[in-house]
Amino acid sequence: MTTWADMRAARTLYEDDGALVLDKPVGWSVMGERHDTDIVRIAADDGEKLWPAHRIDKVTSGVVLFAKQLEAHGDLTRQFTKRTVEKSYLAVTGTVGLPAEGRIELPLSVGRKNRVRIAAPREAITSVDGLWSVPEDAVDTSKDVYPSTTTFTKVEECDGRTLLEVHPVTGRRHQIRVHLAWIGHALVGDPLFEKNPTSRTGLHAHRLVFDAPDGQRRTVTAEPDDEFRALLRDAASGT
Repeated sequence: MTTWADMRAARTLYEDDGALVLDKPVGWSVMGERHDTDIVRIAADDGEKLWPAHRIDKVTSGVVLFAKQLEAHGDLTRQFTKRTVEKSYLAVTGTVGLPAEGRIELPLSVGRKNRVRIAAPREAITSVDGLWSVPEDAVDTSKDVYPSTTTFTKVEECDGRTLLEVHPVTGRRHQIRVHLAWIGHALVGDPLFEKNPTSRTGLHAHRLVFDAPDGQRRTVTAEPDDEFRALLRDAASGT
């Protein structure tokens, strides 16, 4: 079992008096799950209190920012609310054919079983010059609707899969995963859209730029590990 001391030693990307940035392993939750792969819990069990400034999904690896002091937490979370934080993800889809650059402007809502979905029928989605959107009159306003924007740049295509650099302009729950799936380019190994996936999910929080409690603008990067890189390599080798 991984201890908090092990996690800190191996996964710390940046630290100052008020903030801690970790490279979260895939399969770990940021908080809210009462078991030994919950980062906030194992830290607390070892005597360290952390406040997440944001979250990434359990199936996603990479950069996560925590406040070490409650006084720092408010400022860090406000940066996400005001969208002054720059976020960059790496994503591997199980498809090809995406343009070199794209912008997905599809509103989100929550459907049955608390599942995040596009707040419009799939057939209403249009794609024009790399922009995916839906007409305003197609949006289902019977539930709360959350305007959501994701942009991407294509990095590489390899034997039926595509590596993207993705920027969630807004930060909705499951945004990248749902946006890509609903335009027909779901992530490899995503349990939201693939029953019994045989690989990890192809999403990695690669880079975060934020104003640290010490007053400096910081850029923190977590390079993807071999398991993530294998999503493309294995496709190329046919394994």
